[in-house]
Amino acid sequence: MNLEMVMQELEALGKERLKKMYLSNGAREPLFGVATGEMKPIFKKTKLNQTLAEQLYATGNYDAMYFAGIIAEPNVMTESDYDRWMDSAYFYMLSDYVVAVTLSEADIAQDVADRWIASGEDLRMSAGWSCYCWLLGSRPDPEFSESKLSKMLELVEHTIHHAPERTKYSMNNFIYTVATSYIPLHDKAVAIAKAVYPVEVKSDKGKSKFLSAADNIQKAVEKGRLGFKRKHVRC
Repeated sequence: MNLEMVMQELEALGKERLKKMYLSNGAREPLFGVATGEMKPIFKKTKLNQTLAEQLYATGNYDAMYFAGIIAEPNVMTESDYDRWMDSAYFYMLSDYVVAVTLSEADIAQDVADRWIASGEDLRMSAGWSCYCWLLGSRPDPEFSESKLSKMLELVEHTIHHAPERTKYSMNNFIYTVATSYIPLHDKAVAIAKAVYPVEVKSDKGKSKFLSAADNIQKAVEKGRLGFKRKHVRC
């Protein structure tokens, strides 16, 4: 399939209800409003295809950019490629659920995520923390440095309340993910979750939302989900 054929299929799958929902979450035109699950049949036709993924991502169409993440070849992409994708990721559904997800399947994931976390830019920081969440939730514990993750937890503890708004969500989720998916630091993550509670996040409209990693960790414990690892990150 070529770019035009994929765009035609995506447009045919668009739904006005989903389009409005994506727009309310920060997406902008152009977009069709395609449910992510509806993209799977197209993927069966395209398979992984980095060239096509680049063409789709460059359209600026939200649905096309999302599908680009599904068909991208993570280890073909370089650090500069991921930086370029982040430059075009204008809201969190692209930074955290397209770019960070794609990066999490690459061998260079931690190196790039570390750099983004240190960048001081909200969406890059959010993507960096989110990437670690995807990594921890899918890769075996021995692939990680316990001391490094421990220091990252301490960084969250000391900075989350002063972090940019979107980054707060990802940092909070990092605490939760360490507690549920990286057993060696479960107790420390629980203690930090309680220490930072509540995490206040303000919306563009000035309304506040309060996050609690501790509550979500407790729910995971009750459901017997400690040690959870997903088989696939991308759909």
